[in-house]
Amino acid sequence: MRPVSFLLLVLMAVSACTRMNEVGKAPDLNPVEMSAEHVAMSATALPRATPANSSPVRASLWSGGRQSLLGDRRAQQAGDILTVVIEIDDRAEFSNSSKRARSGTEEMGVPNLFGLPQSIDKDLPDGASMGNAVSLSSSSASNGTGSVKRNEKLELRVAATVIGTLPNGVLKIQGTQEVRVNFELRELLVTGFVRPEDISRQNEISYDKIASARISYGGRGQISDVQQPRYGQQVADIILPF
Repeated sequence: MRPVSFLLLVLMAVSACTRMNEVGKAPDLNPVEMSAEHVAMSATALPRATPANSSPVRASLWSGGRQSLLGDRRAQQAGDILTVVIEIDDRAEFSNSSKRARSGTEEMGVPNLFGLPQSIDKDLPDGASMGNAVSLSSSSASNGTGSVKRNEKLELRVAATVIGTLPNGVLKIQGTQEVRVNFELRELLVTGFVRPEDISRQNEISYDKIASARISYGGRGQISDVQQPRYGQQVADIILPF
């Protein structure tokens, strides 16, 4: 038991030292360099093939290039940026109730059967008689009610970067956003897969068109730390059976 206790003390000390480094300091922002978005934007895009007989007209308003006035500037390849519009307003309310009742009575007696009940009654204890051999009664009742009420609302806009293209042309996107106010850091993460044709002309896409969407909205800092139960309480909630 001594080695185990010593190991626990060492782990607690290391954890405490790690938290002590954050005392009196604002939460550090995650570095932008070497992130998935930064790597995708830094990579050289593959050249697009153009028809051999095409002869683009320079300075034409009707040019199909992305830099032209009427060109398609929607995200199409790794490193492109698009806007993800998150407008979640989910409501769910369920209510059900059930009620059941049942009762039954059964009686069986043999007052006369060739004189056999009277003969048997002589050998039975006082007060017992075959005239009322069996008498049963039962009743049961149950009531059940249940209700679920849920209301979630979230409205956000975040810029995401195309970090890859699947063989079928679907784009893999990822967007992160961090805002620090005093000693509280708000974090937003969006990732998933989108079809290029679902991106609007404004280079925007709604969250309900993102496949395998992962949306995380939270924070860390002094206020979030106070709202969380302490480590000892979390361990006690897992171990204690009551």
